[in-house]
Amino acid sequence: MVGSETTRLIVVRGNSGSGKSTIAERVRSRHGRGMALVGQDTIRRMILKERDVPGAPNIGLIDVVARYALSQGYHVIIEGIFYTSHYGAMLRALREDHRGSSHFYHLDVSFDETLRRHATKAQALQYGEPQMRQWYRRLDLLDGGYEHIVSEDSRRRRPEAARASRSWPAPRQSGDLR
Repeated sequence: MVGSETTRLIVVRGNSGSGKSTIAERVRSRHGRGMALVGQDTIRRMILKERDVPGAPNIGLIDVVARYALSQGYHVIIEGIFYTSHYGAMLRALREDHRGSSHFYHLDVSFDETLRRHATKAQALQYGEPQMRQWYRRLDLLDGGYEHIVSEDSRRRRPEAARASRSWPAPRQSGDLR
């Protein structure tokens, strides 16, 4: 078992360019201290500089970092593409082992929209449409039916976004230095 009854685990999954990092960073910024942000790209591409393949070391490292942060009383938001075939077992085990509440979201954004968003990013020159097309998997959902699907137009309609925001922990008080 990991974490406590008061810690929250939030997992945000989706294709490249779907808005995962933006959402995770905004949630963490709004919350402040006491929330760990575990990004797949940070661990896989920057720390380990490895490819996204089944059984790769980044899967275990993401798990260890999330578990450690939860065990230290931090809320944890994990964000990444997290293909079900590569990361599903790790994410399911983390959910099952977490004592607190766990919330899983899958951002369902069309390929054309992910490509449009990608063009606005700093790394747009590092990879393009051919790679994104190869990586794109529509509704690569985890087994179990516990993942909330957030559609690309939810920012206009807001029902999924409103439901999702209720799972975010309340911001810490400004005097809390944790």
